[in-house]
Amino acid sequence: MLFLFHVLHHEAAEGGAVVQRNVGGKGKGKATSNFPDLSKHNNHMAKCLTEKLYNELCNKTTKGGVTLDECIQTGVDNPGHPFIMTVGAVAGDEETYEVFAPLFDKIISERHGGYGKTQLHSTDLNPEHLVGGDDLDPKYVLSSRVRTGRSISGLALPPCCSRAERREVEKILSEALAALDGPFKGKYYPLSGMSDETQEKLIEDHFLFDKPVSPLLLASRMARDWPEGRGIWHNEEKNFLVWVNEEDHSRVISMEKGGNMRRVFTRFCEGLKKVEDTIAKRGHSFMWNEHLGYILTCPSNLGTGLRGGVHLKIPLMSKHPMFENLLKKLRLQKRGTGGVDTASTDGTFDISNSDRLGSSEVDQVQCVVDGVNLLIQMEKRLEAGLEYLFNG
Repeated sequence: MLFLFHVLHHEAAEGGAVVQRNVGGKGKGKATSNFPDLSKHNNHMAKCLTEKLYNELCNKTTKGGVTLDECIQTGVDNPGHPFIMTVGAVAGDEETYEVFAPLFDKIISERHGGYGKTQLHSTDLNPEHLVGGDDLDPKYVLSSRVRTGRSISGLALPPCCSRAERREVEKILSEALAALDGPFKGKYYPLSGMSDETQEKLIEDHFLFDKPVSPLLLASRMARDWPEGRGIWHNEEKNFLVWVNEEDHSRVISMEKGGNMRRVFTRFCEGLKKVEDTIAKRGHSFMWNEHLGYILTCPSNLGTGLRGGVHLKIPLMSKHPMFENLLKKLRLQKRGTGGVDTASTDGTFDISNSDRLGSSEVDQVQCVVDGVNLLIQMEKRLEAGLEYLFNG
């Protein structure tokens, strides 16, 4: 889940006026009096931010005007759960990860298993490097999906963007998507002015994303000007989708029924490359660097931003006392099929990779393919009345 923040700033006028924001300690007495009370908080930001570090960073801003207080507000307003460690900070623009690196480096290391500030991220979007993945048993694998996010360089990320920037993101992406052809030829559906008939059809296809209702998203002001500047694009076959200005500039999704993860990943890589090439012809590019990979709003999605997952029906294995431990060893995570906060009632789970940063897209999808195959083998053993067998 994306953990966002509350920001206080004046929106830019339609003409693209400069955004003005309040900076943490300026004009409000000593900066130390502005340090938040994090004593009851359970998130990575709260664990990493000290008063000394806050004082060092609180009066800095990115060139776009993003402040430290904007970045940490999500973790201040949402203390988290005693047993669930959330991130507690987000980026307002590409430069956020540089200007506030003393804090974000610590958060990134904690969230991504010790990823160091000098490490380089690996990117590999060549589906030919994937081994297998075209024969996941459809008796157990109901559907397969690969998704990621992409951000347009030079424009603020959704929590801090102006109306003009949000509109520019929509314009860049909708024009690029309109230029796709062949199996990627499709149509863009802006949420503004959408007819009831179109809305009902998109809901029926499970394509439509809703106005945010989560306190985490509302605290981030993600619903500003809703639904202006947001939209959904999909190809004619309805197996390649792009969400515009939801929780990131874009969410790119490849999916289909059944267990052919190789085909889903191949379509994902090909479509993503076509979108990137098309916006490049128009003078734009995606945010990316050698250290953090693809730049997205939440530090949890840095690197590949990729979540490759299947809806996997394993009613016996999912009840086994070693299930959670096995998922951890396989570097996988589970969700209910209705989303991150939902539970399973029939042993069907959304199983996906837990890693994002430090390993490539191919590595992460390979992890899903190999792990799901093993989970299916374990389920078949239990169906046959055999003992659980895994010593990894």
